[in-house]
Amino acid sequence: MAAPAWDLGVLPKVHPTVVHMLAEAAEKSPSATALVLGEDRLTYAQYRDRVAQFAQELLGLGARGQRVALICANSLDIPIAMFAVHAAGAQAVPINPAYTARELGHILADAAPIACVYDFDVAALVEPLLAEYKIRHGFKVGGTSGRRLWQSSDTTSRRLPEPLPAPTDLATLQYTGGTTGLPKGVNISHYQMAVNISQREAVLPTRPDDESVLCMMPLFHVFAVSVCLHLSVYCRGRLVIMPRYKPDWVLELIQKERITRLPAGPTIFIGLLNYETFDKTDFSSLRCSYSGSAPLPEDTLREWEKRVGSPILEGFGQTEAGPVLTYIRDGGPYKPGSVGPVLPLTELQIVDVETGTKVLGQGELGEIRARGPQIMSGYRNRPKETAEALRDGWLYTGDIGEFDADGYFYIRDRKKDMAIVGGYNVYPREIDEVLFAHPAVKEAASAGVPDSYYGEAIRAYVVLKEGAKATVDELMAHCKTNLTRYKVPSKLYLVKELPRTTVGKIDRKELRVLLAKQE
Repeated sequence: MAAPAWDLGVLPKVHPTVVHMLAEAAEKSPSATALVLGEDRLTYAQYRDRVAQFAQELLGLGARGQRVALICANSLDIPIAMFAVHAAGAQAVPINPAYTARELGHILADAAPIACVYDFDVAALVEPLLAEYKIRHGFKVGGTSGRRLWQSSDTTSRRLPEPLPAPTDLATLQYTGGTTGLPKGVNISHYQMAVNISQREAVLPTRPDDESVLCMMPLFHVFAVSVCLHLSVYCRGRLVIMPRYKPDWVLELIQKERITRLPAGPTIFIGLLNYETFDKTDFSSLRCSYSGSAPLPEDTLREWEKRVGSPILEGFGQTEAGPVLTYIRDGGPYKPGSVGPVLPLTELQIVDVETGTKVLGQGELGEIRARGPQIMSGYRNRPKETAEALRDGWLYTGDIGEFDADGYFYIRDRKKDMAIVGGYNVYPREIDEVLFAHPAVKEAASAGVPDSYYGEAIRAYVVLKEGAKATVDELMAHCKTNLTRYKVPSKLYLVKELPRTTVGKIDRKELRVLLAKQE
């Protein structure tokens, strides 16, 4: 089944690439404030100029058509680096700087970047890996000895390097967890990325030159890139960046910077509602908040709107989908538990779980498959997984859901073995593999269980080898050495055996039930 020809004329302006989008913003609003972090600010003209400077440097190193890794926490450097990689005709590879050497090593080996931009704070971890994986060029930023890409003594206006990237060029290689325990790199083209920005704009319209977006989410995450970095440039608004999340900083900045759009994950909204100065905060500038990555409890949605005076709008998507597929409309009907109707030029169907070919009707549960111009090109170096995910023009999401008579979608379960911890996808298989690597472990099995704050938390059972000795503390320390914080089990139990099916396989359903009951 061939994908339809997409009529982009039904969308607000679609830029050829995000680089064209930044160039237009700098041309139309050169003196408008673009980036804010503390007392430091850049105008759109300065934003473009810094991007152009670093892009020219990357071009001189042969970056066009290659990949550049970005191992950076939130700063003024990461927006410059991200756009500069795109402007140089290279593919950006954003990576969580909190990853361990094991986690970073797999991604760097698979992505094979020509260069890497990394924070001063993680230099001791990253630099040996650059040598190990023969990554020729490293740029240390921030701290006491790193560069500051956003600062320059050269005040000359700079043009972005020509030619600008083409819509068909690959823009981003975003790694997402996998059921095999190893992350997969999702290839997203400039066309797919730019179209999804305009699809979002069609249903959640911004006000040109009159928005202030607070970015507390990490800019290596696809959700933050979509609804913070790209949203702000599209409307020529201000992106107010927080180096890390602190509830008192969030509430202070909402007032000080007159924030109009507040994207965040569910745990942030829950935490803010319970913060002591919440009801003393002036929220009058806030037009709406965006939630994604994990479901938000209905009582949280209602309490937020009651106390703040503006809604939280929820949506659904995934890295492979560019990333946004559905969203509740601002001012449109709100239905508790729903992630809303589809974006323009997007099709979602519910199909049977067994074959994925029988289309189901209203109110029937099945796997969600998606089709649209924003869907990924495929996984890097993984033809088998690409063929499984992309079939006959459809992306099979692995999520189980249904839709109602009004076309509103509801996420009910997951087909794939995955947990969402504080908005991050966590695949138990990866945790199991890390535990297996401990010399005392015979078997291990982990699963996500409900958690009132994080949405889900990871717990694990471990069976030790006969005669082996290892404590829970030792196994937890092993996990912390090899897994970033949100993947580490919140609780770990030593048991004599794991639950199994009649054919001897680990019973994942029973495992989740048992772990949820554990104290």
